[in-house]
Amino acid sequence: MNKQPDITRLKSTCPHDCPSVCALDVEVLDGAMIGRVRGHKGQSYTAGVICAKVGRYAERNHHPGRLLKPLRRVGAKGDGDFREISWEAALDEVAEAFIRAEGKYGSEAVWPYFYAGTMGQIQRDGIHRLRHLKRYSGQFDTICTNMAWTGYIAGTGKLAGPDPREMAKSDCVVIWGTNAVSTQVNVMTHATKARKDRGAKIVVIDVYMNDTMKQADLALCLKPGSDGALACAVMHCLFRDGHADRGYMAKYADCPDELEAHLKTRGPEWAAPITGLSVEQIEAFAKLLGERKRTFLRLGYGFTRSRNGAVNMHAASCIATVMGSWPLEGGGAFHNNGAIYNLNNNITTAADRRDPSIRLIDQSRIGQALTGDADALFGGPPVTAMLVQNTNPVSVAPEQALVKQGFARDDLFVCVHEQFMTETARMADIVLPATMFTEHDDIYRGGGHQYISLGPKLIDGPGETRENHYVHCELMKRLGVEDRANDMSARELIDAMLKASKRGTFDEILEKGWIDCQPDFDTAHYVGGFHYHDGKFRFAPDWTAVKAPNNGPMGPYQAIPKLPDFWDVTENADAAHPFRLVTAPARSFLNSTFNETPGSVSREGRPEVLLHPDDAETLGIADADAVILGNARGQVRLHAKIFDGVCRGTLISEGIWPNDAFADGAGINTLTRADPVAPHGGAAFHDNHVWLRPDPAAGGLDETRSNIEAVPA
Repeated sequence: MNKQPDITRLKSTCPHDCPSVCALDVEVLDGAMIGRVRGHKGQSYTAGVICAKVGRYAERNHHPGRLLKPLRRVGAKGDGDFREISWEAALDEVAEAFIRAEGKYGSEAVWPYFYAGTMGQIQRDGIHRLRHLKRYSGQFDTICTNMAWTGYIAGTGKLAGPDPREMAKSDCVVIWGTNAVSTQVNVMTHATKARKDRGAKIVVIDVYMNDTMKQADLALCLKPGSDGALACAVMHCLFRDGHADRGYMAKYADCPDELEAHLKTRGPEWAAPITGLSVEQIEAFAKLLGERKRTFLRLGYGFTRSRNGAVNMHAASCIATVMGSWPLEGGGAFHNNGAIYNLNNNITTAADRRDPSIRLIDQSRIGQALTGDADALFGGPPVTAMLVQNTNPVSVAPEQALVKQGFARDDLFVCVHEQFMTETARMADIVLPATMFTEHDDIYRGGGHQYISLGPKLIDGPGETRENHYVHCELMKRLGVEDRANDMSARELIDAMLKASKRGTFDEILEKGWIDCQPDFDTAHYVGGFHYHDGKFRFAPDWTAVKAPNNGPMGPYQAIPKLPDFWDVTENADAAHPFRLVTAPARSFLNSTFNETPGSVSREGRPEVLLHPDDAETLGIADADAVILGNARGQVRLHAKIFDGVCRGTLISEGIWPNDAFADGAGINTLTRADPVAPHGGAAFHDNHVWLRPDPAAGGLDETRSNIEAVPA
């Protein structure tokens, strides 16, 4: 008779790149494996609900393709020929390579490169301690947040807003530019509660009829990059129809009269051809808002990943100020709560010891930097050694062809610390096996809510996997860096950071699981004024002075419109490239995470491009046909999916599939550009013009993705 496992349920936190940062309830089986993963009901934002892919996390945690031992490359870069070595030998080689690079070109020749495969304050951000103490090249984080954060802060002066749990108390929830069902499911938890309890209406604004749009009372499908035009037309109607709160604006806004005059010529008739919406749709949206002042605008990242993204975010946030909805519970505009936590990370990242003269290389321009572009390198030395953690740039970074070319350099030494043999790991000289979130201690802060949450170690990692913090400490010891954090465990670092931040202790958060950092109502709703010296929301921000948390060495590139507007600077379609391509997230993947697990792969099927039936007919393309997308940056082969839920001229390709899911190994980011976006950099992943044609080599693509069900170790 089979013995049933001993099951313990423990608190944890989802570590992945999602604003929800869900509180978890994890089954631990016999102290050695994880079982079911559920949302923790005791944390009021997660409220017991998590996405299906994290619910299946045991499939990823205990995947047979996990990296288990350190590896040294013995063949050509990219051919996957590695041999096992010891941790001691591997770390020695990495340190020696870093010393050689520094000896030849100076410390900036070494570039620690990371991102958000884990959002942990220790296991993710600890790489900065190595960077700062060794004066290695800095990293300007541009993959995700720059346009969104800059655009929001332009109006409010601060990256913070109303308690997102207040969506449940709204009369109207506007989900703008985020497919929340796929990417932050808890938004739907609170929005649907408002609909059930209060009869609230849910409006969803996006560029195709995705799963979130299907749940809306009013779904507005518009052309990519046209969100600023929609926002202006809505505000035009609010002023015109007497729904603008002039008393509120007189006290809390900088130039309401100037804005009203500016919007006189920007009504629904002006916006309709720009957005692809009808005049009637725009009027219906404006009427709904005018009748429901208690409106919560939940503003996402997706609609800002465009060359006019910061302007679009700012324009959408202005609607709440014109309506005067900020002072109401369940009202206002929310994007991210990054400014409320005030964590002191000096001990964990050595932020107080950073040398500001060290260059910050744009992470999105990694392809240009690794192929010797002088501008990307700020005229400095080449990058000849790297440590890569928590990201997979050979798949996820823009201008993929250049990225591959850079990683193929014989004079570039790369160490990749990873959980699976990713595209980037295959290009490495040394590959180190990494733990997963259940196998180490870490602490997280929520972008989409107000909690600092603990993720304690629940089980031991398999094989010889080691946490990121171990790698940082061991390398610094070999590099001659003395720092007290080298002799501290991750738990001790968490405790020290919490104490320095006046947020309690490790033992206290271990008992509770999380810390609610929500400011009081008046602070969150800017009742005492917005975060500018005069307390006024900026309809006309000084874009050169807006300081978002990720601002790096970039400056304004073009003259941004003074007031909210449609800023026509996108990579528009032309005769040679008649389509606009949006690289949207897939429901079962998260960037390149989960695209190695059979459960997620089977749900997504294969790489496809969604196109309107009329566009398909014009091109002679049938459903499931093999097609090629292309532009000056390269071409990608995948399959067509005829879909009437997308605007004509717009193409959608969901998910970051592994490169080898595509014929020729060219992933979707072959087509995306790395050029910095105004005013403070960022990559416009959803703003690409392309051509589309039938694939003359039809049949060259796999019908399924069964070949990645077991990732090679």
